[in-house]
Amino acid sequence: MLRLKISLPRQPRRSEINIGSAIRLNIAGLLRESFGSLPQSVCLISNERVLKLFGAGIKKSLKAEGLRPETWLMPEGERFKSFRSLEAALEFLAAKRFERNDVVVALGGGVVGDVAGLAASMYLRGIPFVQVPTTLLAQIDASVGGKTGINLPVGKNLVGTFHQPSLVVIDTQTLSSLPERELVAGFCEMVKQSAVASSSLFKKTVSFLGSERRRCGDFDNSAFQSLIRDHCRFKASIVVNDERESTTRNDSRSRRILNFGHTTAHALESVTGYKKFRHGEAVGYGVLVAGEISKNLGLLSNGELESIKQAVALCGPLPKALNVDQQKVLKALRHDKKSVAGQINWVLLNGIGSPQIVNGREINETLLRRALEAGLRGPERRTGH
Repeated sequence: MLRLKISLPRQPRRSEINIGSAIRLNIAGLLRESFGSLPQSVCLISNERVLKLFGAGIKKSLKAEGLRPETWLMPEGERFKSFRSLEAALEFLAAKRFERNDVVVALGGGVVGDVAGLAASMYLRGIPFVQVPTTLLAQIDASVGGKTGINLPVGKNLVGTFHQPSLVVIDTQTLSSLPERELVAGFCEMVKQSAVASSSLFKKTVSFLGSERRRCGDFDNSAFQSLIRDHCRFKASIVVNDERESTTRNDSRSRRILNFGHTTAHALESVTGYKKFRHGEAVGYGVLVAGEISKNLGLLSNGELESIKQAVALCGPLPKALNVDQQKVLKALRHDKKSVAGQINWVLLNGIGSPQIVNGREINETLLRRALEAGLRGPERRTGH
């Protein structure tokens, strides 16, 4: 098992990220190690499909230690990151009389983690929270960093809090259950993260995407666990230095750099009602659009843009995006939650591994439209991959 410990200035205790195969089956032991003792009660928040796949082992581990977890299930899908789901989760916690020292455990992907984390942050003004992410995207991104949130009709994640998980349990065995689209979504997030991290992590990520292991679906092994650890370590290093994503920071270690590809992605998700694209798929297109803008501003070379296109292509097929109304996408961009003083700040690349925050005023509408049209065409997939 691989372990990362994260110390945050606002946190009275360290957060832990544990990575390994089948480690969900020892969740009681991990809770005891992390908290120093077992909680009195556990609320397991998940959805029906994930609970059926992985809930039995987790419940068995907890029951062996005398815990009887209460389970609340939410519907599956991005559109259920809503006030209605949040209210239902809070009412469940209250009805079951959970107390301040009890724990919420999120078992699932980013949607489950976001709603469960937000409920934990608000109930009794904050109770402990544990992430057990079961999708690749959640394992390398959503479960690390403490962002929680729900969507509004005008935009994604416009309501939320920062509430750090005390413990993250990343079990690579769960990835074998994922359909191809979920894997593609996670791989796109890997490309996004490695592109702003470093050329070495980008190369390591692309090397895996082009490997036989990727094609065979072999993810429950030490090499892939090491890659997940490297992604988590990078994201954690950014979060430690800028936990609350300060709007006054524009440097390359600002948490805002993690939004590379997300400006367009959130707009695509919003205008299609969160039904056409998985989040990571939309991020794949967002990376391509941001890459095009970077090249057109003279920040990124043609060769580096081509490398990014090839990396996204290696992730797998994306749903067609050219049929999405670009005028609606442009309008949705204006509601992006990352805007400051009414102006979008784009995360672009001044070379792979060198993110740069650029004021939207530097990107005229002609350039933006051209980048959208080029990026939404998607990458050309080479034969043989």
